[in-house]
Amino acid sequence: MTDKALAALGEHIASSLENEVASATVAFGELTVTARAEHIQKVLTFLRDNQECMFKQLIDICGADYPERAKRFDVVYHLLSMQLNQRVRVKVETDADTPVPSVNDVFPAAGWYEREAWDMYGIFFADHPDLRRMLTDYGFQGHPLRKDFPLTGFVELRYSEDKKRVVYEPVKLKQEFRDFDFMSPWESAKYVLPGDEKADGEDAPKKEGAK
Repeated sequence: MTDKALAALGEHIASSLENEVASATVAFGELTVTARAEHIQKVLTFLRDNQECMFKQLIDICGADYPERAKRFDVVYHLLSMQLNQRVRVKVETDADTPVPSVNDVFPAAGWYEREAWDMYGIFFADHPDLRRMLTDYGFQGHPLRKDFPLTGFVELRYSEDKKRVVYEPVKLKQEFRDFDFMSPWESAKYVLPGDEKADGEDAPKKEGAK
């Protein structure tokens, strides 16, 4: 669709859902609708059933974390209309304590995506039929895609020969994390590599043109 057609579709959605939609904008050839989280079920139902939208397929639900904001999380829904060959992105904002209504009843495929967003970001979806972790272990602490989650995590697991099972232990770093020496030994290193000391002897090969 052209930007003009996307803008017209955005105006149609915003005017039809004045109390539920905050804005509809077109950027980089894509239509983004910003909705109010408490009305997400009504918004997605309209986008699915309205004859000018026909967004029958839920492509994805994902999260985004902006810790500096009061409502730090975006929940982003990607929809596709195969009948009209058009796409739309719907965004809502929430914080770590306020649940977003589950849209599992609108799009049954949402159940898996919402579980993933809960697991990775800790975004809670109200009335979800089975909101459990999906990618991490049941005893996992925290939510790994939050910006304040440490890159090393909190615990590590290994197989214990003594206990004959997998055990969890606090992360132990053998060196300062990410404190690496990136100097190239061929260009800027000040030390001599083992074996290179012979290059200073009489048997060292001479460079072309050297006397």
